[in-house]
Amino acid sequence: MQVVFTRKEPPQWLLDMWKEIDDKTFGKGFDCFADDAVCNLGVADWRGREAIRANLKAFIDTGFTALHHVTEYWDAGSLKVFRGVVDMTPDDRSMKTVHPTMTHFFYMDERDDTKVRHWVGAVGPVAFG
Repeated sequence: MQVVFTRKEPPQWLLDMWKEIDDKTFGKGFDCFADDAVCNLGVADWRGREAIRANLKAFIDTGFTALHHVTEYWDAGSLKVFRGVVDMTPDDRSMKTVHPTMTHFFYMDERDDTKVRHWVGAVGPVAFG
């Protein structure tokens, strides 16, 4: 099976999810995930939309504000790939903002192709110094 990726503008569901994280609201933007979606970010293994929402909120609440920037978005139907940069600004203003790169793979649900079934991503390196 051959997969063909097409570079496109990022879809609204992806922009809405990043906005929920950036605004620290964690609301409807997470409705892009299937109820039983899986998220693997680095070592994280979160199962279910509500676990993904809660764990990302807990991570963001550790003392920084994020601002996500889309660099590239590629669509292959059931697989979407996003690459970008996130500005991570510590609440402690004596620490500098860092700008790690991100790469994320979104595997869409086979029953409802408007929902993400599995999110695999990497951000980093992430360090304040």
